[in-house]
Amino acid sequence: MPRPISRSAGISRRLDIIRRLKRLACVLPDRRGVTILEFAIAAPVMLTLAIGTFKFGVAMMHQVVLTNAAAQGATALALSRGTATPYATTTTAINNAASTLTTASITTTVTINGTACSTNTACSALMTAGVTAVVRTTYPCDLSVMGINYKSSCTISAQTAQMVQ
Repeated sequence: MPRPISRSAGISRRLDIIRRLKRLACVLPDRRGVTILEFAIAAPVMLTLAIGTFKFGVAMMHQVVLTNAAAQGATALALSRGTATPYATTTTAINNAASTLTTASITTTVTINGTACSTNTACSALMTAGVTAVVRTTYPCDLSVMGINYKSSCTISAQTAQMVQ
């Protein structure tokens, strides 16, 4: 059988519970620090989106520069019939047009009338008026954001064809 509680002990216990509830009621509406907590949750997400947008923009800029460089190289190749250095002229035109890119990372493939050439003598032998000269360039891109690589083997490419003059 439960032990009877004296009237004064019961009142003091109720007062103690009331005091605790009042203290808890004072803490609950206190919203100091909520803003920093929300910022700590939202900041990494927003930062990832911002850096990702920047990285994608840089990759698109590289694509435009590489496309222009391939067009410049194809034009230089198409106009270099009869010269001794058509391949060197093409690669120089590409490197000059893509000055904002790392030139050592640009890979160039030259095809004249369906046959690939990678030296001046091989390209000179294939150069006849009216054949198609194709210049294809590739460049590696970096789409890593905050330690996460979203496309590990990302390469951008551009191709332009011109008729040899």
